[in-house]
Amino acid sequence: MARDSKAWRAVAKAGALTAGVVAALERRRRAAAAAEQRAGELRSLELGLERAAAAQSGAEHIPGPRTPRATPLGRPATPAESVPWTLRVAAESAWRLLLLGVVLYLVFRVIDTLRLVAFAGLAAVLISALLEPTVSWLRRMGVPRSLAAAGTFLSGVAGIALVGWFVVWQVTTNLGSVTDKAQDGVNTLRSWLVDGPLHLTEQQINDFARQISAAIGTNSEQITSAGFTGVTIAVEVLTGVVLTAFTTFFLLYDGARIWTWVLKGLPLHSRYAMAGAGPKAWATLTAYVRGTVFVAFIDALCIGIGLQLLGVQMAMPLAVIIFLGAFVPLVGALVTGTIAVLIALVTGPPFTALMVLVLLVAVQQLEGHLLQPLILGRAVRVHPLGVVLGVAAGSIVGGIGGAIVAVPLIAVTNTVVSHLRRRNAAGQEVFEALEAARAGNAQV
Repeated sequence: MARDSKAWRAVAKAGALTAGVVAALERRRRAAAAAEQRAGELRSLELGLERAAAAQSGAEHIPGPRTPRATPLGRPATPAESVPWTLRVAAESAWRLLLLGVVLYLVFRVIDTLRLVAFAGLAAVLISALLEPTVSWLRRMGVPRSLAAAGTFLSGVAGIALVGWFVVWQVTTNLGSVTDKAQDGVNTLRSWLVDGPLHLTEQQINDFARQISAAIGTNSEQITSAGFTGVTIAVEVLTGVVLTAFTTFFLLYDGARIWTWVLKGLPLHSRYAMAGAGPKAWATLTAYVRGTVFVAFIDALCIGIGLQLLGVQMAMPLAVIIFLGAFVPLVGALVTGTIAVLIALVTGPPFTALMVLVLLVAVQQLEGHLLQPLILGRAVRVHPLGVVLGVAAGSIVGGIGGAIVAVPLIAVTNTVVSHLRRRNAAGQEVFEALEAARAGNAQV
């Protein structure tokens, strides 16, 4: 027993000695870390004082780029170090920009190849953003999801069909009178060319008419080809309408599941970021579509009332056309309104056409300076210059469809980028706070 007790006491002493050594080493490590941190703080403080003194003297010292290491012969150690720093930065940025340009070019090529599918999908998304609040309201009222989606979709289709029928009815009803007045306008123009300041003769006018007829006869093959092209375009438009309707219904019916499926295709580290950006982008798109419809309605209403007061033929169908054109921000109503100016010019006195032009410019100014900032300013958050350049670029790339979808794409992209930037900034702040807390615990 005595030997056992001595052995246990020896083990206890050895354990106590080992614990003391470990504690001493730990205290020394913490003291060294604290001294190193204090030295770093002192160096930072000294550097700040030096910069403050230099700033007060008017010549703050800004450290320049790293100078290349020199060999004993005075040459850089490597050829890369002999290149100036600014040129190296420019070269690094240039090849990345070239790579980004190639990727964007390939994306646009794919979109151009699948233009029908791309535009149908984008149109379906825009229409769904307009109709989805109605579906959500019906579901909150207890209507099943399928009935809510089908009822909203059929109501939208019925509304579009009703507007199309109204336009066709008005055009066919007033086409005869417009044609007669247009013929009268041509006769008036012919009389003006003969009796006006140009003093043309009947023979010259007839020769000009024959030249136009000869040009039409010579280019009959091209005109026939254009007719076949028109048939092809009509078939494509019909296919796009059917595809848009099909896509719109399923976005209204199963949009949440479709978005979940899209998120599953993203990398895991990007999935959570895009899951937060998606609802914000959808809210921006919904606000944009609602605001655009409201602005287009006000434009069409003002111009339609003005055309009716000026006595222009087919004022209501022209108002509907201007309503559709106003979906292109800032310039759409003005461009489609030129049709009203031409009709007013051939069916009435030039003063009426001039007043129609003044009306279009006044409504365009009202839209650009009052309606767009108040209604779409918070939703889009894009400068008017960006809107104009986006519409121009969209029209060059994709024609009318590209001009319509350019601004919502810019608005949604701006929302997503801003959300990701704020998320990264918040994550960086959390990381810095955790590092500071870890450093504080290490000093204790």
